[in-house]
Amino acid sequence: MSSYMEAENHTEVSQFFLLGLSEDPELQPLLLGLFLSMYLVTVFGNLLIILAISSASHLHTPMYFFLSNLSFIDICFVSTTVPKMLVNIHTQIKGISYMGCLTQVYFFMIFAGLDNLLLTVMAYDRFVAICHPLHYTVIMNPRLCVLLVLICWLIIFSASLLHILLMRRLAFALGTKIPHFFCELALILKVAQSDTFINNIVLYVATALLCVFPVTGILYSYSQIVSSLLRMSSTASKYKAFSTCGSHLCVVSLFYGTGLGVYLSSAVTHSSNRNSITSVMYTVVTPMLNPFIYTLRNKDVKGALERLLSRAASCP
Repeated sequence: MSSYMEAENHTEVSQFFLLGLSEDPELQPLLLGLFLSMYLVTVFGNLLIILAISSASHLHTPMYFFLSNLSFIDICFVSTTVPKMLVNIHTQIKGISYMGCLTQVYFFMIFAGLDNLLLTVMAYDRFVAICHPLHYTVIMNPRLCVLLVLICWLIIFSASLLHILLMRRLAFALGTKIPHFFCELALILKVAQSDTFINNIVLYVATALLCVFPVTGILYSYSQIVSSLLRMSSTASKYKAFSTCGSHLCVVSLFYGTGLGVYLSSAVTHSSNRNSITSVMYTVVTPMLNPFIYTLRNKDVKGALERLLSRAASCP
């Protein structure tokens, strides 16, 4: 009988309700304008990075190939959550369909995970460039670069699909409310009516593996880079070598710093509203800042971007 009721609940649930960042009517126009501006800046900023890299032949190197992929992933990442939030704020309708919620969870996990793995691949690229400069072009050949990106996609697609398949077996009550501005897997598991033990175990294991291995890879790469830099006699050589890592280090610090901030915030406080506001940092702010970090700290990207904009301005 209980299994029948669970199945009935599961089939009857047609939508969830996203509570958003605030229910204050006076704040809605401000939130709409703020997040629409941030979304447009993120999309156009990352799109410009992709166009600048593709239009400049001297930037067709592994480092910029990975950077253009990171920009594409950031566009997709922010597009997974923000447009739906903007529609909900504008229409004052907080509903999201059951399948829409599952789709959002799936793609959010994919692009968050890809950000994580791609930053690790970029760290490896810098490790090879600084520690094995004579063999860089041989090791980081186009075939390996494409293969590394495809492996990242394959790992994340598989892990995300497993979560969704496990989530499909859960039952939910009618009118289930999610205290967030998007469907996040951890929160969905909290509001589920059925047993989520297996889901939580898989979530913890997958999160641990997809965090521990990338972070270990990044730390190892940079430990070898620092060791190599210390062996260099010329200060100019040290600065030139390390300057190529500066932008990547800033992005890594921002990504993991905001992610850690969200985790600590949810662990320390049980305020769902505060957790939602903290989540904005890694879901919206980080993808928005990445183009600025790479443009302001990288002369090659800045130069390519200036030439692209000047050509666009000179066109009739």
